Amino acid sequence: MARLKLSSRILEHLDFGTPSAERDIGRGLEKCFVESAAYQRVQSGAKTIVLGNRGAGKSAIFQMLARQERIAGNNVIELSPDDYSYELLSQTLAAERKGSWAKQGAYAAAWKYLIYVLVMKEIARKGMRLTRNGGADIHRFIRDNYATGQLGPMSLLVSYLKRLEGVKLGPLEAGIRTRELDRLYKLEEIHDLLPSLRNVLNRRRVSVFVDELDRGWDSSEDAQAFVAGLFQACVSINELHPNLRVYVSLRQEMYDDIPALYDDAQKHRDLLERIQWTEESLLELIAKRIRHSARERGYDAEALDRLTDESCWSAVFAGEPGGPRAGSFRYMAERTLYRPREIIQFCTEAQRAALGRGMDLPMPLAAVARAEPGYSSERARDIAAEYRYQYPGLMSVFEVFRGRGPTFARDDLEMLCLELATGEIRTRDTESWLYDRDPDSLIEILWQVGFLTAEGGTRSASDRTGGGVFLGAHQARYLNLAAAKRFQVHPMFRSCLGIEEVAAPAAG
Repeated sequence: MARLKLSSRILEHLDFGTPSAERDIGRGLEKCFVESAAYQRVQSGAKTIVLGNRGAGKSAIFQMLARQERIAGNNVIELSPDDYSYELLSQTLAAERKGSWAKQGAYAAAWKYLIYVLVMKEIARKGMRLTRNGGADIHRFIRDNYATGQLGPMSLLVSYLKRLEGVKLGPLEAGIRTRELDRLYKLEEIHDLLPSLRNVLNRRRVSVFVDELDRGWDSSEDAQAFVAGLFQACVSINELHPNLRVYVSLRQEMYDDIPALYDDAQKHRDLLERIQWTEESLLELIAKRIRHSARERGYDAEALDRLTDESCWSAVFAGEPGGPRAGSFRYMAERTLYRPREIIQFCTEAQRAALGRGMDLPMPLAAVARAEPGYSSERARDIAAEYRYQYPGLMSVFEVFRGRGPTFARDDLEMLCLELATGEIRTRDTESWLYDRDPDSLIEILWQVGFLTAEGGTRSASDRTGGGVFLGAHQARYLNLAAAKRFQVHPMFRSCLGIEEVAAPAAG
């Protein structure tokens, strides 16, 4: 097997990427992007709802698709966190319990109105061409109603919602109210423009990307209706024409937390794409970035492309005697929840540690060991923040495991969870979800968020846990936890909690 020898001078120029896809796209993301099968299904338009945990690469997929559409000369509309605010919605709109105010349907109608208007505004930018293509009425509608562009996406959405709210909760007579609501729900204001929009779409492609809906997510009534309505609108709009595609990304736990989405899952399962990574795909991701960095420093591109992913890794990280499933790569991958953001962060922290100590390439395991405490602390805080609305105070629950061993028999773990649920062990800000919770339920929560792994298989030659195979939710989504007899704190959290490791690399 050919091996790659990199000059020590390249160490400071290695670029594993940034935690943010938005910043990565300006640093050559397209040259080292992993075009997975999931990405290809989304690219084809077969899948339009992208699910995945934070840091799994949903934004990277959308950034790449948007870039490719623009290069092809197609129209692209991107809605970002700056374009919506859950707090503003809750402050602006009346609660659902105040009268006949079914919010999900209202949000679905408002989303459809907003997206159709944004699409028509986008294609109406060149009025003369639009007129020749049979879209004169679209041009007139945008000119007469939205020419000044003073309303941003959020304002436009709220404006339509307020119109619905005013009719539903206003003093109108029942018959008038019913007719007006029917007009608003059917989008009569723009309904007659849709045939013209289809004609224009025969010659023009438009892609709409709605990303990072988790920013500011608070699981409130309006937040849930906002996302559920968007989901419903996306499905409806995508039936208008093959050249109009609305793509939405959702965090997996948000999807699971919204009953309306869960109830509709059977009908729309074919549209969902869950982003999942394995050790092999994470290795491919880092190897591509190593090749890209080496190519930028003058190394032969064809020779680099012939190298295996394992060879690229071994050129940068030492301690690889047994291939990608042993040594440094296995050690670092085990300390992730199989999310690209995590392996990128860990590699970058190890690089900084090596540079700070004047280490050479390939970086010794000592650089990984020095990087681990900071990486572990940041990831623990990030995971707790990720679930701050479902499980506030989660970090204080993690802290209860500080200094304990990594492995727990089920009986011991249940007793610890019982002490947490009864308040015998005190935690902070957890009253809303932890008090009187069943121990088995708490164990499942800690497993689902990634803090615990459960014994769920037989011992293998590659296993280093001293018994069975311990699996996390990122490895076995539907593991039967009730049958698990032993559990471990996930290796990612151990360093920051002072939990003694098994066969940890020696720091130098």
